[in-house]
Formats: sequence, structure tokens, C-alpha cells
Amino acid sequence: MAEILIAEHAGFCFGVRRAINLAEESLSTMEPGKELYSMGPLIHNPQEVKRLEEKGLRMLTHEDELSQNSVVLVRSHGIPPQKERELLSKGVRVVDATCPFVKAVHEAVVKLSKEGYFVVLIGEKDHPEVIGTLGYLQECGGRGVVVESRDDLREVLGKDKVGIVAQTTQNEQFFKEVVGEIALWAREVKIINTICNATSERQEDVYQLAPQVDVMIVIGGKNSGNTRRLYQIAKSLNPNSYHIETSEELKKEWFNGVRKVGITAGASTPDWVIQSVVQRVKALTD
Repeated sequence: MAEILIAEHAGFCFGVRRAINLAEESLSTMEPGKELYSMGPLIHNPQEVKRLEEKGLRMLTHEDELSQNSVVLVRSHGIPPQKERELLSKGVRVVDATCPFVKAVHEAVVKLSKEGYFVVLIGEKDHPEVIGTLGYLQECGGRGVVVESRDDLREVLGKDKVGIVAQTTQNEQFFKEVVGEIALWAREVKIINTICNATSERQEDVYQLAPQVDVMIVIGGKNSGNTRRLYQIAKSLNPNSYHIETSEELKKEWFNGVRKVGITAGASTPDWVIQSVVQRVKALTD
């Protein structure tokens, strides 16, 4: 049997665990006739979302489904303040499961904007966390841009005062590259590093673990940005790296002659999924 090394920081982070707990608590105390909805997937893990749906959490597809008997759970990624006001105006109750680290990004962009900085948000343009954060920037009348690739830096050229923040799950290396680039030509740069500790810890684990093993398995939703980045780091260090959501995706041929298998998981991956993968790897390498 191959030796299995599990990263120290694998699976649920504080913000995700908090959102799951709020969902389960809300479901267990729901009054008869009330319905609990989430604004999009509560977290970026289809298996855990399905488990919660089986307990009664409904995904909100159209806002005309809402009534005064509805309770809306704001997911861990947060939503724009304008959207929250819209929900409250419909008479629904809102349970806010926004990760506190995401709230810190909201506060950072407002602070930078009020201090006169052009805000650079390093992140994925279509990610719900980024969309929510932009809502806070717009709310305070701020100006800024999302930098997903180096090409997006063109919009920052010529800006004298630049404030920089990051999506909480951003790749640390890319963050450093963008900060270094802007620092070369902006007169004044203010950086608020909003990459959360959980992201840093998981990425550091992969940097250490991936080169030590024959095969590296990264577990998490294909729609999870932080999991995709863990996989990108792993793949750059070990070509035998694979991103899977469930144990069913593991293939016997990946483990032929393998002595050491590394396993990590994104911050939205529940422990029960990780354990299922561990058991399957043991069976495939027996």
C-alpha cells in the first residue's frame, strides 16, 4: 500500500464552516411554512450543497419565488449591498453567512476609496466574491478595476494613487507580481493584503507536499477558485497532479508503481469527501 500524506490544512476553512453551521441552524429552527433559500451555491462544493438541499435548503433561481415566508441565506462569498437592500424591501428575512474575511475586503475597498485611491482588486471578474466587493466600491462612489491577468493592468496606467486588495482566495504569487508591477510606475501605492490565512496555509502546504510525492490529489469543486489554484500550484511542481471532486474520479492507472500519494483539499471541501478519497486511494494502492 502506498504511503498517504494528507496536507495539514485541508478542507473546510473557518468561513465555510461558519456558513454551513448557519445553514444547518436555520434549517433546524425553521418555522412551519417558511422556506430557506441561498443566493447561489452556499459554498463552491456541489456535494456539500446537495447534502444541504436534501435537508431543505433551496437554491434561489428567480427572485419572484420569494415571499414574506422566505428566509434568504447570504452565501459565504457575500453579495452587493444593493442586492441586500432589494431583498429586505421584499419583506424577506436575511441570514448573513458572508465570511468575515470577505467582509474585511469590503471594508478595505471602501477605506481606500475614501482616501482617494484608485482601487485594484486582484481576483476573478466573474467570481461572486468579487462581484459583491465591487458592489461596495460602487456604493461609496469609488473607482477601480478587477485585475485577473496582467493585461488588465492597462487600466491602471497613469493613476498616481493606487490602492491594492485581493480576492481572499487569490494566488499569493500572482498577488506579489501585480503589486511589484504597479509599484514600478505608480507614485503612491497602498496595499491591504486581504488574502486570508486559510488560503495562504493551503497554498504553502502544496508547495511543500507536491514535490515530495509521486502523485498529488487535489479535492474540491471544479467551480471552486481556491481549489483550482491549489491544483495549478501542484501541477507546476508535480506533473502527476489531479483535481477531482469525488473518489469516483480516481483512476487505477494513476497509482501504478506509486509509493507516496499527497492529498489536499480546497477550503469548501467537507471532511466526509476527503475521507472517501483517502479510503479509495488505499484500495487502489493495496
